[in-house]
Amino acid sequence: MCGITGIFHFDNHRPVEQERLKAMTDIIRHRGPDDEGFFIDGNIGLGFRRLSIIDLKSGHQPLCDNSGRFWITFNGEIYNFKELRKDLKQRGYHFKTSTDTEVIVNLYAEYKEKCLEHLRGMFSFVIWDKKEEMLFGARDRLGIKPFYYYHDNNQFIWASEIKSITINKDIKTEISPRALDQYLAYGYILKNNSIYKEINKLEPGCYFYVKDKKIKIKKYWELNFTPDFSKSIEYWEEELYNELSKAVKMRMISDVPLGAFLSGGVDSSSVVALMSNFSKEPVNTFSIG
Repeated sequence: MCGITGIFHFDNHRPVEQERLKAMTDIIRHRGPDDEGFFIDGNIGLGFRRLSIIDLKSGHQPLCDNSGRFWITFNGEIYNFKELRKDLKQRGYHFKTSTDTEVIVNLYAEYKEKCLEHLRGMFSFVIWDKKEEMLFGARDRLGIKPFYYYHDNNQFIWASEIKSITINKDIKTEISPRALDQYLAYGYILKNNSIYKEINKLEPGCYFYVKDKKIKIKKYWELNFTPDFSKSIEYWEEELYNELSKAVKMRMISDVPLGAFLSGGVDSSSVVALMSNFSKEPVNTFSIG
């Protein structure tokens, strides 16, 4: 699962305290019990908790590119990272790990925010550009991976879970009545709001830049519900099967054993049926009651 945290003080003379960053990261240890890592350079600090899935030995984070300019913390999994890595190697990029994390940071070095057009997976990540003194971050298209942040005139603080932010004593934790009303009505909180007035979440399919005390957020992807009646039912049946098969196969890339949860419905049963097509061993399944 993994978890990321971070602090960006806008005052260059206000260093990030390692104890503070470690406390933010320790509180989400359950997201990543296998490893922890920190990068602090004056007024910027990145924290990370790791659950090892790919490249168990050399996947330590935070991680930088070969130039030392870009530093990344990443929560998620990129399913097409091997193809992207091959293309980046042909463009002259060098890799010291076998991780999808290093693919993202080099992809950003090559394409900047357009790197998101190449990524297929679930993710939330932050990249620190030492040269520009700027943060770039993004969340996957459907918001599978969480990302919360707090922003005022003095600092930008972010984390995979909201309690990593509220642990900071200088953060206001006033409950938002509107968000509470939304949660009681719908079972979740809408758009970029959180239960706290001063804390937001990055919406799915969005990226951001933080520079010169300002945050700029843009949407890079949106669901399209426009129907297409030009093709037959048989075409869509075959297309659905092919796309589901491709999606399941990509998600089976792992350096640790795989399994699947069974809900008793057609969705999880279909996933396991497709997994069995690509697995040499019987698929381990689990049900929770």
